[in-house]
This record gives sequence, C-alpha cells and structure tokens, in this order.
Amino acid sequence: MIEAPISDIIGTKKGASVEERYKTEVLRDFWICCVSREASILGRKEVLGGKAKFGIMGDGKEVPQVAMARAFKNGDWRSGYYRDQTLMFALGLSTVEDFFAQLYADTENDPWSGGRQMNSHFASPLIDENGEWLDHRSQHNISSDISSTGGQMARAVGLGLASKRYRQSPKLAHSTRFSENGNELCFCTIGDASTSEGVFWEAINATGVQKLPLLVSI
Repeated sequence: MIEAPISDIIGTKKGASVEERYKTEVLRDFWICCVSREASILGRKEVLGGKAKFGIMGDGKEVPQVAMARAFKNGDWRSGYYRDQTLMFALGLSTVEDFFAQLYADTENDPWSGGRQMNSHFASPLIDENGEWLDHRSQHNISSDISSTGGQMARAVGLGLASKRYRQSPKLAHSTRFSENGNELCFCTIGDASTSEGVFWEAINATGVQKLPLLVSI
C-alpha cells in the first residue's frame, strides 16, 4: 500500500551533491511512471472483472506527464481529462489509494467527488472549510474535471484569459489571492480523438488570437 503521495516516496538526502540529487530525481520520476502504469493495469483488470465501475486509465502517458509536472508551478492551473493520473501522482495531489477509491466509487474515501464521478476526475479545493477563498497562488490548482470530450478546452481558454486580464490590469495584479501578476499558466490535456471536436479548434484559435498563457498537451 502506498498511502503517502507518490512524489514523496523517494526523497533526496540532506547535503547530497548535485549529481546525487539528479540521480535521485531520475529514480523518483521512474518510480512514479512504474507505479502509475501498474495502477492502470490493475485498474483495467478490476473494471473488466466487474469489480469496479467504468474506467479509463492513463497508461502510455506516464513520461510526458512526469515532464509536465516538472514545469507545473504553484499558482498554475490544469484543465484536463481522464488520463492524467500520472500528473496527479507526480504533483503529490493523489495517492494510489485515492485513485482506486474513485474507481470503486467509494463515497467516503474519494477525495475529489465522493464517488460521484468517473475515475480520474480530479479537482483541488478552492475554498476552505469556512467558505473563504484559499490562496490560489500557493497551490497547484486543478479545475474540476468534466466527462464530455473536449469540454476542458473552453475552460482552459477561460483560465488563460483570466491570467491575461490579471496581467493587464494594475488593480487586479496586486492584493489578490487568485493571481501573481498574471504569471500563472494553464496546462490543458486532451486525447487525440477529441481534437476532432469543433471546440478544440475554436479554443486553439482563440488562444492564438488572444495570445493566452495556455499549454495544450495531446
């Protein structure tokens, strides 16, 4: 059982040299890829065996998503789809237990939707227990996933446009919990088949015209 975030399993020794830190980080990323692949294999087996509900896994996406996690900074946003488990593992936002809790529709232990959504439908809290806004600048922000293919594209454009507006407006650039001078980036993931949806091309066109801080990974 891996109850801690997978990103924390392999730590760097205190006082380690640059070479030692590099080797540790390589092993850490490799470990994340291996665990994520095994989670996909086991998850698909559970679905085909009738023990878990409908599930789509993230196998084949491991290496690019580990690389994406390296570039993902506090304050950035993700508007993605249901094959992003490796990214969530690498960012320390999901454990293997969390992943399978959602696959089994575990209402008590699924941290993202209480078993209400498909597997790998992630979200990060934006408000605290008192209903107050959290400081979005100090956390990895995950917009709540939706099931409709291509639906994440319009949301990604909106998040990118919001950063642009914060960057352009002196009133919005300071004294806010939502943006650090508009320097955050939105990461959007989408499957190859969904790029046939009209909303994909409309979003890409809008991003280019508006020059938005949006990265799209297919």
